[in-house]
Amino acid sequence: MIDKQKVIELTSEWLAEKEYFLVDITVSKDDKITVEIDHADGVWIEDCADLSRYIEAGLSRETEDYELEVGSAGLGQPFKVLQQYINHIGKEIEVLGKDGKKHKGVLKSADEQQFILTVTTKEKLEGAKRPQLVEKDLPFAYNDIKYAKYLIAFK
Repeated sequence: MIDKQKVIELTSEWLAEKEYFLVDITVSKDDKITVEIDHADGVWIEDCADLSRYIEAGLSRETEDYELEVGSAGLGQPFKVLQQYINHIGKEIEVLGKDGKKHKGVLKSADEQQFILTVTTKEKLEGAKRPQLVEKDLPFAYNDIKYAKYLIAFK
């Protein structure tokens, strides 16, 4: 079986001087290796191919037969690492809380402990005849959500 730590080390070496960051690495029982990387400006296919060649050069086909897939974290897929949150600050995202409630809003900030989502809701303010749109900041701890993902907008 392929050593996942070896794949992590090879990927980290390749990423060292680049603005890409690691999102996820999985190694299945049948030695299918999946490496997901991301970049603030998107991922280029040439860089995926380059990383794939780099990993293959560090592994031996003589001792292990494996399948290797290198790609970007899918657009519209749930965020897996903090850097994805940071890259999407100021953009609209969707959050599904563990309570089952979905929230859509603009990602205001993110750090190691939590992220802040600015949502717009209708509320009847004191003295107002009709509900008005009000912006609220909702803090979310990462372990209190099922997922957060970028909302793709077609305009």
